[in-house]
Amino acid sequence: MGFAIFEARAQLGFDYKQYDVGFAAGINTVYGDAETFTKTPSIHFNLGYNVSPFINYVFEFQAGQLKGGDSLRTLSGRQFTNAFTSVMFRAQVQAGELIDYSDNPLANAVKNFYLSTGIGFVVNHLTDVNRYSILVPGFYTPGDNNSNEILIPARIGYEFKLYNSYGQPSVKIDVGFQYNFIMGDGLDGYTAGNNKDGYSQLTLGVKFAVGDVISFRKRIPYN
Repeated sequence: MGFAIFEARAQLGFDYKQYDVGFAAGINTVYGDAETFTKTPSIHFNLGYNVSPFINYVFEFQAGQLKGGDSLRTLSGRQFTNAFTSVMFRAQVQAGELIDYSDNPLANAVKNFYLSTGIGFVVNHLTDVNRYSILVPGFYTPGDNNSNEILIPARIGYEFKLYNSYGQPSVKIDVGFQYNFIMGDGLDGYTAGNNKDGYSQLTLGVKFAVGDVISFRKRIPYN
């Protein structure tokens, strides 16, 4: 009995749970064929599989609005609203997997920074789009009101870990910036120019650790 208690205490701070479930809010900006930018909201739901506390696979669903343009004040007259949904799968590596953060306050602060990328697709549904210019009579921009496109997400962020009484990261606050490279030109509903579309996201989210308890090779909280 005494040995079991000693062993359990020795593992404090080394354990983590294998899965995360969470949600987030995002602020989006489209970079496409419209001439002005508009910030719009989105909501995100995610499920994570933790290979370690610092290597994570994330499956995410997003829904929200994308907007841009000004039909009255720009030469092209382009203005759109996209009620989009997207799904993506990302691999995420945090600095704590690569560095020794024990007994080092600076390294401990750095350990939660991460880089992430993967693949996904976005479903575009244009609920409002202006194709004719008011300022240039006869100028028209073609495109599709509905489309599906592959995207490549590129993300940088920081995960604030909150620990329970066993030293396990149980709640995680995630702050990130993500740019989604669209492998097409339909995000804004316009087919124009040679460049593909994209949209950026600033996100704030929370994740809750669930599932089986796994032991890591080194202590997770700061010593």
